[in-house]
Amino acid sequence: MTVTIKIGSNVLTCADGTLNVSRMQDLVGEIAALHASGHRVILVSSGAVAAGRSMIANYEHLDPVSRRQLLSSVGQVKLIDTYKQLFDAHGIRIGQVLVTKQDFGTREHYLNMRNCIEALWDSRVVPIINENDAVSVTALMFTDNDELSGLVSSMMNCGKLLILSNVDGIFNGNPADASTQVIRRISPRADMSQYVQTTKSNFGRGGMLTKCRIAQKTADSGIEVYIANGARPQVITRLISGDPDFVCTCFEAGQPSPAVKKWIAYSEGFTKARVTINAGAKAAILSPDKANSLLLPGVVSIDGEFKQSDLLLIIDEAGETLGIGRAGMDKDKAVRMMGSKHTKPLVHYDYLYINHENQSK
Repeated sequence: MTVTIKIGSNVLTCADGTLNVSRMQDLVGEIAALHASGHRVILVSSGAVAAGRSMIANYEHLDPVSRRQLLSSVGQVKLIDTYKQLFDAHGIRIGQVLVTKQDFGTREHYLNMRNCIEALWDSRVVPIINENDAVSVTALMFTDNDELSGLVSSMMNCGKLLILSNVDGIFNGNPADASTQVIRRISPRADMSQYVQTTKSNFGRGGMLTKCRIAQKTADSGIEVYIANGARPQVITRLISGDPDFVCTCFEAGQPSPAVKKWIAYSEGFTKARVTINAGAKAAILSPDKANSLLLPGVVSIDGEFKQSDLLLIIDEAGETLGIGRAGMDKDKAVRMMGSKHTKPLVHYDYLYINHENQSK
């Protein structure tokens, strides 16, 4: 089995911001056992900025961007050195992979990243991945490492994604209410908006809303996703074994998506133009019963320049995002052919990712 394990900042750190080495040791021990049994594991680990807070005394005067760069640069060294010592105790080599969202912006870079992880796996090395906060541009950062873990899981076609946080899962009400319970299983494309709060954690950038959205998108691509409490004993072992008594939320896997669609699904930030389509085209591409390409007669307008193979954001006339597609032609040709009923698709279905939140409406 191939599995991505994402460990959040609140799992890895104590209340004062220092690394919780005892907990890290327990989690590494479980990962080592998976590795020894033949599983291919990717560890997506937060904690660099939080670790940096415990190492730098005076940083409050810095602007937010400089502060993040400083803390992540210093903290990443501490974080990976700690992991190295812990994995060394099990005779396991690790490889550090620091990425930015731009690294996934083109299909070429995406495949290069995939090849890197494959090479580490083939050499029995455990990849430890984190966002390179020291150089990431704020406007193009991952929402948090939940988004990164979802992208990596889809890219490597993993069987499972484990998102370890400081909560037991998705609750059906306010977690502070004693009568509230964890939702144990969530079916593909379920509407979870009424259950998810927008509050963020102490050390991470994202919150439960982000986790839920990423989990659903990843599950839609055919990967089983779990949100669980990383402080629980044997959390990884019990999730992998499918322990029915372990309290967590499981997002059931949908139908597997082709590899190129998995890349497109996470590429909204890299679209070159906005394509507005009419009601007929919207109904066609959102149809759950038939796979339809986006044809030029359904295009109302095109905003932005693009070339063939660039990514396009597809919206309806109300401005709602419907999906992302890879252009089958450049803009000049598309504009010339917009009035014709006999032309190839602007976006072929094989290169069209549909936002399933819209498809289920």
